[in-house]
Amino acid sequence: MTATAPHVTVRAWRDLDPQARDLPGMSLGTLPVTSQPRQVDRLWDLGVRHAELDTVVDLSNDDPASHRRVVERLCLVRDLTARAVSVDWDLRLSPGESAHQWKVLSHLQPPRTVTGLDGAEEALHAWRTRHYLCKLVWRQGPGFLQIRDRRWGDLRRFTAEEPRYREAVDLLLTGAHHTDVPADVLEEFTAEHLVLRVGELAWWLPYRVSRWLQEAMAV
Repeated sequence: MTATAPHVTVRAWRDLDPQARDLPGMSLGTLPVTSQPRQVDRLWDLGVRHAELDTVVDLSNDDPASHRRVVERLCLVRDLTARAVSVDWDLRLSPGESAHQWKVLSHLQPPRTVTGLDGAEEALHAWRTRHYLCKLVWRQGPGFLQIRDRRWGDLRRFTAEEPRYREAVDLLLTGAHHTDVPADVLEEFTAEHLVLRVGELAWWLPYRVSRWLQEAMAV
């Protein structure tokens, strides 16, 4: 069996405190992350509590060859956020998009820098000061899929019972060509800003929650 080549590398530490990271034994060095499932679980088991991405996440790049790499790094940020692992990353947005496009990503750990957007510093400040865990999450119950979204200030809750919605999420989790997802389901998800388009790829924005960090009624 051929090993899966690493697509992303991260610098990793055992502690999120910047001062503690310099102590002996805190650095885990540079770790490869492949596109195989549950890679963040592997990082967690290794002791990773803070990570630094290897390159900027560039949503302004029109080169189709770069889109898969962008989605892979977004997957990593999303899944690290779900684990409450702090992550240093940098984001470049497309100037042609809405000035509020950052809000679509505001459930993720805030990046170090945001560029490519008028008012980027104000957007980054708002992102940092308004961020909290479980801002956009999904969960699967017996026979249903539920999404809870607080990116816009209020709670928006969506529940789907048809299996094809979960099947679509399975495709979108790591990024899928938009034509591989049923058009009507993709249209519904897109209308609610649950999917991000990166070129021809469609990527699932919510992260999965395994347990609530607050009482369920408060999330």
